[in-house]
Amino acid sequence: MTQDFVVSAVGTLAPPHPGATGWFDQRAELGRGYRHLPTAAQYLLAAVKRVLAQQGAADGLSAVPEERRAVAVGTNHAVAALHAEIDRATVEGEARLLSPTAVPYFSPNLIASRVAMEHALKGFSLAVHTPRTAGLEALQTGLRALRSGRADWLLAGATEVVPPESDKAAVTVRGAAEDGALALVVESARSVRDRGLRALGRVEARSLFVPPHQGAGAPLTALLQDLGVPSAAAVRVAGDGSPLAAAVAAVLGVAAEPAGAGSLRPLQAVAAALSGPTAPQLVVAVTGAGHVTAVLVTTSTPQ
Repeated sequence: MTQDFVVSAVGTLAPPHPGATGWFDQRAELGRGYRHLPTAAQYLLAAVKRVLAQQGAADGLSAVPEERRAVAVGTNHAVAALHAEIDRATVEGEARLLSPTAVPYFSPNLIASRVAMEHALKGFSLAVHTPRTAGLEALQTGLRALRSGRADWLLAGATEVVPPESDKAAVTVRGAAEDGALALVVESARSVRDRGLRALGRVEARSLFVPPHQGAGAPLTALLQDLGVPSAAAVRVAGDGSPLAAAVAAVLGVAAEPAGAGSLRPLQAVAAALSGPTAPQLVVAVTGAGHVTAVLVTTSTPQ
């Protein structure tokens, strides 16, 4: 019998309004010892701290053996600023200016690894970097690993920072830059019930790739059928302004919303859908390169 997994807690970290600067105080959020970490890592660790501070969340973590805890994180621009610093130091021959504590994070995969080390998440640690869909794909991949028996407790999330002006590929992307992080806990429904808590809801995720010049209708319909999306589900499509995003939105009968420049906004839409009992909601992220990821959110209803 397939184990029933639910979302038990969500932690968010976001600026008070788009474009805000100086809004994050890492010392107040995390304490000493984090100053040299990339900002995206600080954001994610703060979001994780918030999610574990919720009622019963830390108890659920401590009840699971370290080798059965896992983390999956999506990000597109987490270390863009560090890459820019490394490029500048290399060109100018000033490698001595690079921080020895920051340089290892040239690999964005280490953002997830830092969370794994901080909370002894030894089941698996993975990072996903597909433009815009990475946050939803991290949730999907983590869920699939849970159901295959790789772990019993999952921390899934996304983190983004505003990329530097020197990152031409990032600043020319359609949609606003993203800043902040989100973390959510997925665990067995039985564990949540045993602690006397109520789950926020259930999530199911699927992805597909639509090759260039192929219509989105047939593969998208198959994906929706596989997800079991009810006809009454509310739908949100986060797109990048591409023809494929418009085509997917048209098939679903809605207008596409701007996806933002990173992978955070679609996962924030999932968190919003989990914020209270509602009809099932479908969140879809689409890129012009052909990536489509959909998450069906079914929230718990009052008893």
